[in-house]
Amino acid sequence: MQLPQRLARFNRHVTNPIQRLWAGWAPSFGILEHVGRRSGKAYRTPLSVFSTDDGVAILLTYGPDRDWLKNITATGRATMRRHGKTFTVTDPRVVSRDEAAAHVTGAARRAFGRLPFEQAVLLRRAS
Repeated sequence: MQLPQRLARFNRHVTNPIQRLWAGWAPSFGILEHVGRRSGKAYRTPLSVFSTDDGVAILLTYGPDRDWLKNITATGRATMRRHGKTFTVTDPRVVSRDEAAAHVTGAARRAFGRLPFEQAVLLRRAS
């Protein structure tokens, strides 16, 4: 299942500016800081983020055709702000939800595998 594109556009212009105020500290959220592959502009995208054994997993609620995903795939890296801390993430890999669920740690693992989305991105935390 993918959420409708009109909801994605609404979130980009209305919800995301509000979420950027708190998503870097709230549980199960994070802010992905990335650079536009054509514009070179810096972006901060709030996302639902789940801890994995070596980084984070992000469900692709609107499918894989997202600008933030294209940007981080082009560069191979981005910065994640989560729980008040900032760290670099690398090696974006689009996988099935079930494959990503096998890497999710903690109490969120069970819920992650039951969410109605088909794909996720695995990002490795840089050392």
